[in-house]
Amino acid sequence: MMKQFTLKYSLVLSIIWGLIILGLCSMPGQYIPSVSFLEMVSFDKWVHASMFFILSSLVFLTVKQKTNEKKQIYLFLFICISYGCLLEIMQGTLFSNRSADWNDIIANSFGCIVSLIFYNKIYNYLIKSK
Repeated sequence: MMKQFTLKYSLVLSIIWGLIILGLCSMPGQYIPSVSFLEMVSFDKWVHASMFFILSSLVFLTVKQKTNEKKQIYLFLFICISYGCLLEIMQGTLFSNRSADWNDIIANSFGCIVSLIFYNKIYNYLIKSK
């Protein structure tokens, strides 16, 4: 049931997830919890990578259902990575009490690239229940 829902609404889900990421990244810095032991394991970077893995996976599912052309997949990989970079620039210039971080850009890009590596497996897993 959930697999079919994800496939059917992957475009809408990717837009909603992109907006959630925007909301989280634009949240003023004083509202973001800081826990020292989480900083030791780079929890923030794993969160960034996970958010962009999910975003890219949803986008790739949409593209695979519509066209399945490699150049389209790579175009949307570029768009997702660019979105992550743009958010970091916005954090450094527009959002209050936030700062841009190169490591966040790397983590965002890492999540997108891992999604690219696994998107066929994710798609095949979701298709099995159809």
